[in-house]
Amino acid sequence: MEQTEALTGDKRCFPEEHPGHAAKRLRVEEEEEEEESRGDEEEELCEEEEEEESFADMMKHGLSEADVGILKFISEHRGFSGILKERYSDFVVHEINKEGRTVRLDDLCVPADVEEESPECSSTDSQTLTEEQKQQLEELQLFKNKEASVAIEVQQDSKEKRTLLHRAVKTLYPGLETKTEDRDGKKFIVAYHAAGKTALAAPRKHSWPKNRGSFCHFVLYKENKDTMDAINLLSKFLRVRPNMFSYMGTKDKRAVTVQEIAVLKISAERLSHLNKCLMNLKLGNFSYKKHPLKLGELQGNHFTVVLRNISGSQEQVEQAMTSLRETGFINYYGMQRFGTTAVPTHRVGRAILQNNWKEVVDLILKPRPGAEKGYLVKCREEWARSQDPEAALKKLPVKRCVEGQLLRGLAKYGKNNIITAFGLIPRNNRLMYIHSYQSYIWNSMVSKRMEAFGLRAVEGDLVLRGSSAHVLSADEADKHSLHDVVMPLPGFDVIYPTHSVGGGYRDMLSADDLDIENMRHKVRDYSLAGAYRRILIRPRDVSWELIQYDDPRVPLVHTDVEKLENAPAPLYLKEGKYRALKMEFSLPSSTYATMAVREVLKMDTSIKNQTRLNSSWLN
Repeated sequence: MEQTEALTGDKRCFPEEHPGHAAKRLRVEEEEEEEESRGDEEEELCEEEEEEESFADMMKHGLSEADVGILKFISEHRGFSGILKERYSDFVVHEINKEGRTVRLDDLCVPADVEEESPECSSTDSQTLTEEQKQQLEELQLFKNKEASVAIEVQQDSKEKRTLLHRAVKTLYPGLETKTEDRDGKKFIVAYHAAGKTALAAPRKHSWPKNRGSFCHFVLYKENKDTMDAINLLSKFLRVRPNMFSYMGTKDKRAVTVQEIAVLKISAERLSHLNKCLMNLKLGNFSYKKHPLKLGELQGNHFTVVLRNISGSQEQVEQAMTSLRETGFINYYGMQRFGTTAVPTHRVGRAILQNNWKEVVDLILKPRPGAEKGYLVKCREEWARSQDPEAALKKLPVKRCVEGQLLRGLAKYGKNNIITAFGLIPRNNRLMYIHSYQSYIWNSMVSKRMEAFGLRAVEGDLVLRGSSAHVLSADEADKHSLHDVVMPLPGFDVIYPTHSVGGGYRDMLSADDLDIENMRHKVRDYSLAGAYRRILIRPRDVSWELIQYDDPRVPLVHTDVEKLENAPAPLYLKEGKYRALKMEFSLPSSTYATMAVREVLKMDTSIKNQTRLNSSWLN
């Protein structure tokens, strides 16, 4: 075990390398710092190409629900069709914080008392600069041209005057440095971006009021952007590292989402400035606290979902929504757990658990059916042709994607040291693969359990007593409902049902050449302890209404930003060409709203199927 841990720790163990590999590794190490500085430009290239791709084409070879074990329904109503996420604004998510309050963006102001306390906003510093100079410095601070600078002529030159200007710039605009220059016999204070690591250092401690909490908490409203993309964007504009931000959970990309974020020692005023230049993001509800946020602290999420062009009658809708409110839905892991391409993440996870590292590399890097970003297609083709990680890397303008990180690892450590090379992929991304495999097994086993025993608790089922699982006897089963029953995700620290489905776990893992009695991996990170998950979830705060409309592209949800801007709420027609079902409900964390929608519609909600429905409707 000690040798294995060395492979995944900070100090890497290297096998004997071919001289060519060693030379390549040195070149890669020399290039890493330069690549880091090019990261901003590379990400922009990625975003531009992504917009050009056809989303429908990308999904033609995606997964269906049956591919990941999602097979059963529990309600008795007759299903109907509807289109999910035809517009990203049809799916709105509001976080529910640990106090049980629904997080909303309803205030963009910087707290007045904070402005008075902060030395960043002192009247002396502020009055030292003209409004024009402030505007120029603000733009320099917010925008990422590292070569740009702002020159401020020193009127009535004196050391005291220069000192005031230096202090005003550095205090009001953290991340900027200043120097004095002589130009044509005149003195100028030149402001510029701090270089390299200095620019990304922790905020200046001396400029932060002692009586203010170290963390600025704020509400992040975002449209059609996932949480990490938003954090990376904020960190670029503020010139701080992404790990300065904390949050309670990540939110989907194709949605309008509202969540709480905390950042270390960045003022509300600086954050509010970003509202002037960010697209599809809005920050507000600022406050200062002594603590950051932690993953998993949230109670759950409140969803507002619009299903367009529904075919169901009013009676069908009433039956479906009543069943959702009173009985709930099967707590399947949703499709986003398994990726959107022809190579599902759980297959990569299975290969990791099998110690089949060559297959891990092939699954991530080999060409795959379906449309992809152009540069990824070229990268995969080069890898298939040459098996040369450096040559494949040259086809990637973006090195931060999983493919780029793996190729960098292979170039750095050699193709005979795949475990170490794979370790260059961020830990959460690596663990996502094996958790996806666990989710696939759980989904499949729950489908078998529902097929075998239906909606009642039976002898051999598991329920939780505290944090431990207990096997129900026949008498105990009569006193429990299926809402009490849990099923295990496979691992070395769980027990399994004692009825026939328990044996199904063993059979399914054995078919994948895995031993249910030995879920510890030689790389400790990939050992599976297991966990328990409830079979059914009953949503809270369930409500719904039927909407009629004529234009397929008209928004049907009034967002937080629209309310702040006093934009009129959507007008619903008494009679329209199309009908939509607008539903609201709250779910605990780690459950999937798409699975609740699936139960209402009784149809496949995979992106592959929804894209097909969407295309046929609009065409």
